[in-house]
Amino acid sequence: MVMLQSLERKLSDRPLLSSTGALLDYLRSNMGSLPVEAVHVLFLDATLRLIRNEPMFRGTIGECPFYAREVVRRGLELGAASLILVHNHPSGDPTPSGDDRKRTRELIDAARLFDIQVVDHLIISRTECRSMRAMGYL
Repeated sequence: MVMLQSLERKLSDRPLLSSTGALLDYLRSNMGSLPVEAVHVLFLDATLRLIRNEPMFRGTIGECPFYAREVVRRGLELGAASLILVHNHPSGDPTPSGDDRKRTRELIDAARLFDIQVVDHLIISRTECRSMRAMGYL
């Protein structure tokens, strides 16, 4: 717990995307070894600083549905300008599924209506991370 708090403090001091290594270390420590899929959302301000890392949905060992409406609603409550969606794959394979891609597209479309940018969707395993933006899905 102390290690997670230390990693989170590092992230809050500067724009989140300027410290990709620290972000990935934090996410792997926080979510990489969860026994079931979970979806967290990193809500960011206009300068890409972390407002809040919020656990939003919890699923089973093989899936975790998430709802664009709830993510956008929470982003509006927090005054977020952008967000990064993050979820884990307990299987160890961080490759996005077809459902991951479909739901991400739905979130992008919904968030755009309220001027919230989806910066990325990261999929975490114990040892790896995949960026859907880097893979060309965003």
